[in-house]
Amino acid sequence: MTVSTTAVVVCGFDALLPERGAAALIGDRQIALFRTYDGQVFALSNQDPVSGANVMSRGIVGNRGDVPTVASPMFKQVYDLRTGVCLDDPSLVLTVYPVRVADGQVIVGD
Repeated sequence: MTVSTTAVVVCGFDALLPERGAAALIGDRQIALFRTYDGQVFALSNQDPVSGANVMSRGIVGNRGDVPTVASPMFKQVYDLRTGVCLDDPSLVLTVYPVRVADGQVIVGD
């Protein structure tokens, strides 16, 4: 599920390390940001749907075939960074937020 939010500059692109997550607070929402080796940036809910803990930014970034993924650090369910859908159990979904990079800044929201 993609959720629209007011555009907010979160950080500089260079502050996001490749294949690592970072957490950000936008209003009352905890967001997990991920930068892949090819320079793509993804923004998803930081809350793990299984445990309820805000830990997704600490997940293991990787891929399954051509699908960029993050594995929950709690119980290791693997989520598609593009859609938020769990590849192990499609009933589990992370909220996806629109994200873009402009002038070296990561902007979350429309």
